[in-house]
Amino acid sequence: MSSLEESASLRAQFLALMDEIGSVTVVASRLGVNRNTAFGWARQAGLSSRRLGHHRKAEYLQLREQGVLQRQAASRVGVNIRTGRDWERGARRSRNSRFYPDGRRVNYATGETTMESMTSPSSPDIPPVPEHVGSRLLSLLEREKIADLSRHGLSLRAIGKELGRPASTIKRELDARTIAGRYLPYAAHRDAAAARARPKLAMLAQPGRLRDYVTDGLRGQWSPEQIRNRIREDHPDDEGMRVSAETIYQAIYVQARGGLKREIQSALRTGRTRRKPHRSLEHRTSRFTDPMVMISDRPAEVEDRAVPGHWEGDLITGQLNKSAIVTLVERQTRYVMLGHLPNGDHTAETVRDVLVGLIGSLPEHLRGSLTWDQGAEMAAHKAFKIATGVPVYFCDPASPWQRGSNENTNGLLRQYFPKGTDLTIYGPEDLEHVAQKLNRRPRKTLGWKTPAERLLELV
Repeated sequence: MSSLEESASLRAQFLALMDEIGSVTVVASRLGVNRNTAFGWARQAGLSSRRLGHHRKAEYLQLREQGVLQRQAASRVGVNIRTGRDWERGARRSRNSRFYPDGRRVNYATGETTMESMTSPSSPDIPPVPEHVGSRLLSLLEREKIADLSRHGLSLRAIGKELGRPASTIKRELDARTIAGRYLPYAAHRDAAAARARPKLAMLAQPGRLRDYVTDGLRGQWSPEQIRNRIREDHPDDEGMRVSAETIYQAIYVQARGGLKREIQSALRTGRTRRKPHRSLEHRTSRFTDPMVMISDRPAEVEDRAVPGHWEGDLITGQLNKSAIVTLVERQTRYVMLGHLPNGDHTAETVRDVLVGLIGSLPEHLRGSLTWDQGAEMAAHKAFKIATGVPVYFCDPASPWQRGSNENTNGLLRQYFPKGTDLTIYGPEDLEHVAQKLNRRPRKTLGWKTPAERLLELV
C-alpha cells in the first residue's frame, strides 16, 4: 500500500471515529496520527473537536430527569454539587474562571465578569458548537445518539423511543442534515445553531438614557418597581424609555454584574448581591436527618376523626422564644394535654422526653399517631417513635390548618399564657390546672359535651 493510500485509509478511520468520539486529540492518539495532521483533517471535513465530559455526567443528568434532588444525584455519581449545577446550566470551569452558555466568564481571581465565547475555536472558520440550541430542540448529545443508533440500523420509531422524541422529529433531522449518505452530528448541530436567532445585547447592558435613568434611580434607593412606574410619568411619550422591574433585577443579578456596575447593587434595600432562591416544596432539602413521613401519607381514618387516639402537637413559646410549653390535642375528643419543659428548654431531646412521658401515660388504644409541624424541636422524631411505637406525621411548610384542632387550642391557651411572657414561671401543677379547665369546657363541636366526658367514654 502506497503512502497516499495509507494516508487516505487513516483519514477515513479518523472521520469515522470522530463521529463516535468527537475529540480530535483522543482519536489522533488512538490511531497514532500527529495531532496537527488530525486537526487539519477535521477542519477540511467541517468538524470541530470537543472536550470529553465527565464519564458520569450522563448518569447525573438522567437522575435529575427522574426527579432526584441535586445534592443526592451529585452524591450518587461522586461529584461536588457545584459540578452538578454546572452540568445542568451548561457551564464550564477552567482554571480560576467559570464560563456560562450566554458568554459570561467569571474570573474568581480578579472578581471580574466579562462576555466571552464559551470555547476557543480551533480555527476562525469553524465556530464553537453549543451543547444546547434551545430547550425544545435537539441537543448535541441527542444528535450523537441519532448518529450512533442510525448507524446500527435502528428504525426511526426505535430511535425516537430511545430519545423520547417523535419518529417524525428523527426523520426531519436525518432528511435535512444527511450529506452524501452520512449524518454528521457536530456539523448538523452547528447548522442548527447557525439557523437560530442570535441573542441581542441586553437592554441595560447598552449605554444610553435608559440605563442612566435606571442607574440614577437605584442610587436614589428607588426599588425596580418604582423605577418602572416613575419612568412612565417622566417620559410619557417616549416608548424607548420603558423598562420592566424584572429587566432591572436581571441586569443586577444575572448579566455579568451586569448591565449595571457592582456598586449599584448596594442600592437595593435587601443589600443582596444574589437572588434568593425560592424552591418548590418537592425540591426543598429535608429538614431533619431522619426522613419525615408527610401528612399526605397519613391514614384516612385519622383525617376523618373516625378513630380516637390520634393527636396533634406543637409548642407555644414565651418571651423571645426562650421558654415553651408542649401542647397536645386529641383529634376526636379535643382532649388537651400540656407538657412542662424544665427551664423552658425546648431542644429536640427535651421535647422528645416530655412527649414520651405524655404519650406513655395513655392507654394503648389511644396511642394512634402524632401530627406535628416541621419545627426543629421534632428532630428526634425517630427516637420518639421507637420509644412509644407512635408514628409521627409532618405537616407541609407554612400549613397550620393541617393541625387545625391544635392551632385552635393554642389560641385558647393564650388566655392563660399570654404572648411575650416568661413561661418558665409555670410549673407542672399550673399546666395541669389549665388543661383541666379546658377539658371541662362544653364544646359545640362535641354536642356540648366536654372533652373529659368524651375521653372517659373511650377509656
